[in-house]
Amino acid sequence: MTTARRRRSKSDRKAGPVSDNTAMDYRADLWRMADALRGSMDAAEYKHVVLGLIFLKYISDAFEEAYARLEAERDQGADPEDPDEYRAQSIFWVPPEARWQHLKNQARQPSIGRLVDDAMAAVERDNPALRDVLPKEYGRDALDKQRLGQVVDLVSNIKVGGAAAQADDVLGQVYEYFLEQFALAEGRKGGEFYTPRSVVRLLVEMLEPYQGRVYDPCCGSGGMFVQSMDFIRAHATGNGNGGKARGDVSIYGQESNYTTWRLARMNLAIRGIEGQISHGDTFHNDRHPDLRADFVLANPFFNDSDWGGERLRDDKRWEYGVPPVGNANFAWVQHFLHHLAPRGVAGFVLANGSMSSNQSGEGEIRKSIIEAGLVDCIIALPGQLFRSTQIPACLWFLRKGRGAGETHPGETLFIDARKLGHMVDRTHRDLSAADIARIADAYHTWRGDDEYADVPGFCKSASMEEIRRHGHVLTPGRYVGAEPQPDDGEPFQEKMARLTIQWREQQAEARWLDAVIAENLERLGFG
Repeated sequence: MTTARRRRSKSDRKAGPVSDNTAMDYRADLWRMADALRGSMDAAEYKHVVLGLIFLKYISDAFEEAYARLEAERDQGADPEDPDEYRAQSIFWVPPEARWQHLKNQARQPSIGRLVDDAMAAVERDNPALRDVLPKEYGRDALDKQRLGQVVDLVSNIKVGGAAAQADDVLGQVYEYFLEQFALAEGRKGGEFYTPRSVVRLLVEMLEPYQGRVYDPCCGSGGMFVQSMDFIRAHATGNGNGGKARGDVSIYGQESNYTTWRLARMNLAIRGIEGQISHGDTFHNDRHPDLRADFVLANPFFNDSDWGGERLRDDKRWEYGVPPVGNANFAWVQHFLHHLAPRGVAGFVLANGSMSSNQSGEGEIRKSIIEAGLVDCIIALPGQLFRSTQIPACLWFLRKGRGAGETHPGETLFIDARKLGHMVDRTHRDLSAADIARIADAYHTWRGDDEYADVPGFCKSASMEEIRRHGHVLTPGRYVGAEPQPDDGEPFQEKMARLTIQWREQQAEARWLDAVIAENLERLGFG
């Protein structure tokens, strides 16, 4: 399959990404109610309790709506108890013991845990696509059955299936919101399976994966795939491109953590997204060895020192140099490149150290990748975007098949976005739709138009020779320069004299405060 990238017009790009559905404000209230029922249960454990029930409610709602239609068509030969009627509509068949009303009626009974387990097992039995995916640990003694019944009642209050709910992606938004909140509750460990929505959106807006093979070898809970499909659907309905986009996309993924792999499978299933999502260690058990993807989107674990690199020293993927055993960053980069189609493009998140590190041969690997003409764009992200780590992060975009016919052949676009974003609380930052549009617009203009111009302090198209002069370091701040400061009209000499007086006054005040503090300490007997 080949990728036909559609070049957006300038007016298209101004449309920017799709904003969140403001009708979903109740998500926060729903989370607070659900979290209040958690008691002493660990967030990592409670996550599967809640998300499993939400998933079961979704497929039951969709089933019941289809059941009602089929019931109304009995005189035309329809059979609401025929599983094939539902499979023909890509709706999961829900056997009687798994239907939500049955569970809701038993929510206050001590047997509710066993009944939920039986329901999950029955759904898996009758729907092979869900085999070994759903949680089945509700009947264990350690799970408070009274709290479980309360969660069942809580989930009963939202309609997450059916045509109307699916049109608004009610369950998808609730599910994603809960994933984010669990990542926050769990801290660093939970964040391993969740990439901030705005970061995923930025990657998707940059790559525009309208059609082709999309691959994420460390897919976590599947957010990259969900956002790719959301992007296609939004543009196919006329948001910015006149409805010309097609959704001819094949999805491939892999996740090493078994419970996270199950989350990814459920996350895609609730949106009706089909994909080949495999479980296993990507480095040591690549489940898609022959795949050549048109798009790679990924957020690998930063600076992973426990990736087993000592057992892969002669791996065929290390075309640009053997990655260090103590850091998987450039193992991931070369894995992405290995799986790219001849004209494929990869967009991924890495720790900032990847742009400049020279430890253990990383600098030589980076130099080889740069000299091969593969580095399309580098973006420095603002801090505090990731709830799971305080390590500064950046985005890399690597493209195969670059060369003649491009508007900036042999050059790399550097974007310094560290000043963008807004604080959503005291410790976390987010990128707005306008921020994402500004970054993506700069990239697409650089890629496709002659109108591109460097913006000091924000973006710069640098030649290979410039990058060589910087020792193959890719930190955008080295290239974009300083943002121009407005001229306030004050003559330079007068400004310096004024600032000098202010500095001396501040120094005098500091000395006075030191003396006051010393005097008070002596009076209190600490001198």
